[in-house]
Order: sequence, then C-alpha cells, then structure tokens
Amino acid sequence: MELERSAYFAPESIAQVAAQMMTALRPLARDRIALDPERCALLILDMQGAFLDRDSHAFVPSADAILPGVLALQEAFSRRGLPTVCTVHVNSQEDAGMMDTWWRNRIEAGTPGSRLWRDLAASCTNVLEKSQYDAFHRTALESLLHERGVEQLVIAGVMTHLCCDTTARSAFVRGFRVFVCVDGTATYNEALHRGSLLGLAHGVAEMRLVHEVLRALEDDVEG
Repeated sequence: MELERSAYFAPESIAQVAAQMMTALRPLARDRIALDPERCALLILDMQGAFLDRDSHAFVPSADAILPGVLALQEAFSRRGLPTVCTVHVNSQEDAGMMDTWWRNRIEAGTPGSRLWRDLAASCTNVLEKSQYDAFHRTALESLLHERGVEQLVIAGVMTHLCCDTTARSAFVRGFRVFVCVDGTATYNEALHRGSLLGLAHGVAEMRLVHEVLRALEDDVEG
C-alpha cells in the first residue's frame, strides 16, 4: 500500500493547525529549557528539490507552507550573526547503505533533487551534504557547532519523522539542547508529523512555533 500524502499545512491554515498541535503537545512540553540565542544555531534539514519539487517522487505536500517560516528563521539568525547550517541529502552507491535497501530512488549529487530550494540556495552560505537521516553521521556538523560555541540547536526542514527526528535524537545524545519547530518542519502526512513530535516532546526536544523562536531572538536584542 502506498503511503498517503496530504497538505496538512497550507499557507492559509498553517498557523491554526500548528496552534492545535501545540495544544496537544503542551502536556509534554514542560519548557525545561529556555532558548538562549547566544548559544544557539539553526539547522535547516533537506529543503531541496527532491522534497519541494512537485514533480519529484519524494515531494512533501506541506513543504511549501513551511518555507516562509524557515526563510524567516534563516534571515533572523543571519541578522543576529548566529550560525545557520543547511543540509542536503545526497547518496552514492558507496555511502547509501540501508538507504538503497529501504528506498528505490537515490538522490545523487549534481541532480536537481540534490540542490537547495530557490531562496534558501541564495541565502544559506553554510551547506552540508549528508548521506543518512542523521545529519551528524560522518559529517563535520558536530565540530562546526562546537567551534562556534553552540549548545542549543533549533531544527527545521523535512522530513519530520525521518531526518528531523533522527537528527534531533542524535543531537540530544551529543549533549545539545534541542528545539523543534512544529510549523517549521513537515513530512508526508499529519499522522507522521504529530507522531514524531509527540515522541520528541516526551524525551528529546522542546517544541516551539516559528514565531516563538523569532520572538525569543527579538527579545534578546531588545533586552
């Protein structure tokens, strides 16, 4: 059976739907950690052609709706001089591993599907290639973050239940304090999105709406 895909986030309804999700997550979101912009970085996962091009086999229907928020985050972090890392997922026969076993189509370097999407391609100067769900796996991400004194990581991008979830858990076990943007991440359908966020909220990450992260950055400047 083919997995159902749906645009559970749409430009006209994302704020309302995300607010409802946050209400459901509140019992688990205890706000153990306050976002500290001085020790924070933004990680934007896989906002590339493979997942945003409507003609792609891996198209995420809600990705268009989260893009304005992701761009707003990227601009706010850049304006503050805070680190932003954008990843792209690419595979070769040598590094695919289980990705080739699990999926039929490989995202290869140099193809349209491997390229950052439009405005992000023009504005994100720190681009990191990864070959697995986990953005820390065999990449320079951890050393890059440590070099910048980063202790907290805000995660946005796609897909919520695969690369975002796996990377959030990997960041947690490495000692980073993790924030996941409820309306800054997306996947194939709402059930997968909600399920992943529920598990992360229980034991891995703080949940935030994009505007809450933006407000924290602004408040820090004003303070």
